[in-house]
Amino acid sequence: MSVALGITRPPLVRSVPVHHAEDLIARLPQAPPYAWVHQGEGLVAWGEAARVSVPPGAGRFEWARRWLAEVFGEAHIDDDVHVPGSGPVAFGSFTFDPDAAGSVLVVPRVVLGRRDGRAWLTTVGEPPIDLMTPAVPPGRVVYGDGSLSAPGWQHAVARAVKDIRAGRLEKVVLARDLLATAEREIDPRVLLERLARAYPDCYTFSCAGLVGATPELLVRHTGESIESLVLAGTTYRGATPAGDRAQAEALFASAKDRHEHACAVASVRDALTPLCASLSVPEEPELLVLPNVQHLATRVRGRLAAGASVLDVVAAMHPTAAVGGTPTPVALEVIRELEGMDRAGYAGPVGWIDARGDGEWGIALRCAYVEGRRARLFAGCGIMGGSDPEAELAEAQAKFRVMRFALEG
Repeated sequence: MSVALGITRPPLVRSVPVHHAEDLIARLPQAPPYAWVHQGEGLVAWGEAARVSVPPGAGRFEWARRWLAEVFGEAHIDDDVHVPGSGPVAFGSFTFDPDAAGSVLVVPRVVLGRRDGRAWLTTVGEPPIDLMTPAVPPGRVVYGDGSLSAPGWQHAVARAVKDIRAGRLEKVVLARDLLATAEREIDPRVLLERLARAYPDCYTFSCAGLVGATPELLVRHTGESIESLVLAGTTYRGATPAGDRAQAEALFASAKDRHEHACAVASVRDALTPLCASLSVPEEPELLVLPNVQHLATRVRGRLAAGASVLDVVAAMHPTAAVGGTPTPVALEVIRELEGMDRAGYAGPVGWIDARGDGEWGIALRCAYVEGRRARLFAGCGIMGGSDPEAELAEAQAKFRVMRFALEG
């Protein structure tokens, strides 16, 4: 951090309690912002004390851990708060494909945090003078096809179904992108405020231009305890409470969705078992109800062996079957063959880590890359042998609504 800050001595990282931090996102003074907010709590940040592009490859998470150890090790830490997320923190976004460039870690200069009703402010080096700039809505938004048109993507789904029925693989998650152009430059703070208000049960995030609200918690690491929320199997919301119940009952009764969910849970169990002294995996999924869709959900909890970092868990878990497929190596081959695009950070790990190795990481779903007046939106669907291309397209369109709402308001 000393090089990034332009000073020769190790920087002082100070965390102090503060009051009146109820609305974290509203306190972001400028763009680009960093954020991880769930039900009004979490972290927001701005400025950059240190930043690095993580080299692609199979060892990228270990490389990131070593870099963070060096950067955090340079600092003098004065932490009066002593909770996960206090002290120095890095935000990160990793590409879905380990061989793709674009993974990044950033240590912000200022972090505002809130946890269990307690709030704190962390600064790296001398506290900066921050000028509040107004966040202006992007205005009128027009959309265009991304890498594939709607019919082209349906054809890709049909080819995937054919591969599955032929026995090449069991499941694959296919994504598509949508391009948006706004009337004015897109301020991510506007999108974050809209997403956090409309989807408080999701994890609203922003890191290096990637903005979204994901329902899927890849891992929460606190001390030796970890938690993961596995989502796979989706249906729509009903127009009435009775309609909601009918949709939920159909989802639980769907052999296709239950099998898809079981594949995702098994991939998480297999990844975590070697790292954990104990692991609890419920036999039956629960229902996660969001404003636009309903998901089958399983909450996995465990206790790690001593010395493991949250990045070790992320490395073991990514990609899960929920965003890749089963078996994973074959699913990745099919994704590269059929999607016709680079996912970049979509469906990759996004989140934060502190100097203790604690942190929270999600899977970057319901998100978009924002640059100037343009945004690239993503949505994906789990494809099984019984999938219908038209129904999968409709599901993807429903998932696009999250970021379309963020842009349009």
